[in-house]
Formats: sequence, structure tokens, C-alpha cells
Amino acid sequence: MSRGPDAGTALVRAIEADAGRARCAVRLVSSDWTRWASATFSGARHQLSLEATEGDALDGWLAGLPEADLPIRGHLVADIVVMSVRRAGGSATIGLEALTVEE
Repeated sequence: MSRGPDAGTALVRAIEADAGRARCAVRLVSSDWTRWASATFSGARHQLSLEATEGDALDGWLAGLPEADLPIRGHLVADIVVMSVRRAGGSATIGLEALTVEE
């Protein structure tokens, strides 16, 4: 019996959907995650690299991303941070870090 996608896959899907709503298409370049736990919570730390076309839509989406509601079944996105944006030749490579917590 399948329990659905893992938190990393679900996070990428939620980010892609959020970007799409902002009319900003993003493409996953790479992703990695590690388990994380505190005394009261467990979850994962995620590192993502995305590519997108430069423009106002991208800039607006990136500005709002830290406050975005990114629904993931069974998890909460506790934090998401834009770590880097490298622009060259009309495209941008974006580095994100996120923390998901199991519900």
C-alpha cells in the first residue's frame, strides 16, 4: 500500500504549483533532504535548486515565497528561505532551503 509521495517530492510539487499560480514556471534542477528532529517535532531539512526565466513574475514569486502557504499532506512547511538567486542570460538559478514538520 502506497502512502503517497515523500515530503521532499510533495514539497517540490507544492513549490511548482505555487510558482505556476504566480505565472512563473520553475524547473527542479536538484534536491536533497535530511531527517530532522527536536524534542517535540520531527521532519526534514530540504535543499532545492530551481531554474526559471527571469522577469517580474519570478521576482514577485520569490518575494512572496517565504510567506506562501504550501500545503503538503501530512506535513507543514515551517520555514522556507531563498538562499541565492543567480541570474545569467535571461534565466535564474534559485537556491532554496526549507524545513518541513510532520503533523
